[in-house]
Amino acid sequence: MTGEPLKLIVGLGNPGIEYARTRHNAGFQVVDELARRHQATFRSEPRHQAELARAHIGGEDLWLLKPMSYMNRSGDPVRSVADYYKVPAESVLVAYDELDFPAGVVRLKQGGGAAGHNGMRDVIAHMGDAFWRLRIGIGHPGDRSAVLDYVLGRPNAADAELIREALLVAADAVPVLLTEGAQSAMNRLHSRGPSPGEPPATNS
Repeated sequence: MTGEPLKLIVGLGNPGIEYARTRHNAGFQVVDELARRHQATFRSEPRHQAELARAHIGGEDLWLLKPMSYMNRSGDPVRSVADYYKVPAESVLVAYDELDFPAGVVRLKQGGGAAGHNGMRDVIAHMGDAFWRLRIGIGHPGDRSAVLDYVLGRPNAADAELIREALLVAADAVPVLLTEGAQSAMNRLHSRGPSPGEPPATNS
């Protein structure tokens, strides 16, 4: 089975210590975990408004990227790095927080819309929609008017543990995606036992 030819893995989040452990920074935490596991070191790249790390994962050399432009303007750094290193959208994976999934759920797919996620909306505006998505469930506050404070807040202890486990599982899936392909990675992620109240797993 052939793996996916990823060359750029992006984690979405907000820079600054005040955002470090918030729900909205799940994407940053995924690429931080990948960097830790694969002995990669982030460095500041002001010309790209980003932090970049070179990593060797699943037998492939690729870039890890954290946009430093704040969530709603994530697209420009992603496009800048992709253009500079000549990475097509199909070789980009973006990890980010997903309100529509319970805390701890991880899903992988290629293509699709932003589903109300402002960071994803900006990335799509700059890159098109053909890139891969690694979605980390953070749960929903239940009221649309509470979403902003919720995503920019820190999870309670129970949700924090579920999200931490999800980040580790997401990092586990990346080498599988690179070496065995999307179906194997999806099977591993989507066959995990659902959290209470979660609908049955699909590849959506």
